[in-house]
Amino acid sequence: MSSVVTSQRLPARPRTHRWRPGLGPLGTTAAVTILAAVALAVLGPALTSADPNTSDFAKAYGAPEAGHPLGYDGQGRDLLARLLTGAGTSLLGPLWVVALSMTAGTVVAVTAAWVGGRLDSVVSAALNVVFAFPGVLLAMLVAAVFGAGLGAAVLALAVAYVPYIARLLRSAALAERRKPYIRALEVQGAGAWAICLRHLVPNILPLIAAQATLFFGYAMVDLAIISFFGLGVQPPDADWGVMVASGQSGVLQGFPAESLMAGGCIVVLVVAFNVLGERLCGPARPGVRSSPRRWRFRFGAAS
Repeated sequence: MSSVVTSQRLPARPRTHRWRPGLGPLGTTAAVTILAAVALAVLGPALTSADPNTSDFAKAYGAPEAGHPLGYDGQGRDLLARLLTGAGTSLLGPLWVVALSMTAGTVVAVTAAWVGGRLDSVVSAALNVVFAFPGVLLAMLVAAVFGAGLGAAVLALAVAYVPYIARLLRSAALAERRKPYIRALEVQGAGAWAICLRHLVPNILPLIAAQATLFFGYAMVDLAIISFFGLGVQPPDADWGVMVASGQSGVLQGFPAESLMAGGCIVVLVVAFNVLGERLCGPARPGVRSSPRRWRFRFGAAS
């Protein structure tokens, strides 16, 4: 009797999520705005020769002049230099918050959805406990205990954001966990790590990317609030939240430029991140061209 050996191929992961960013004019404008802000934050120090922390009280609230197109703040510091320098701090802090919270939230969500049972119940209860503490309040408490600074604020906000991210991603991971292709991979002997890293997580990656974009805007606002109250970036270092706070006296004296410019930068970027995040994984919209050339980022196994 001859035996026939057949090799079975692991089933390809269904393309359950397709990243189709039909940005449209508004979404494209938001993306361009964000890229421009990043470029200014990176190239800012090279675009102006003025020191953002050097004070010249003789030029306090001085009008714009050659080499200083935005004028001076209440301490005679160049406003353009401080805005450009503050852009780096105002973008780097939220980036760390999103990176830490998204990584931790994804790990917690996928682990709870995969294991299920008692672990899932314990994780859900723990997340509900952390929900009781607002992110900004938690960051202020951490700063009060460990000292003011950007590092403490970033770490506290990252911890505060994990429950929101984990709850959302847990639902998506749980729905993915119940699909037939996951069971087929288990039957064929694929390990939990391989299934999660090669199949489950890539299928929810568009959702992760969209939420990261949205939470970037939230983190920017929260860090600006913390800096405004003097518990984040410390003067004289340039930061948009610090500039809004230091410009309050100028508003009362009829020189609102510092607060308005810094606050305007925060508002524009937060709106841009929210618009981009909302459109990143949204359905196709009327007026958005759909053709073979349209962007389609597909996280799926090759057929």
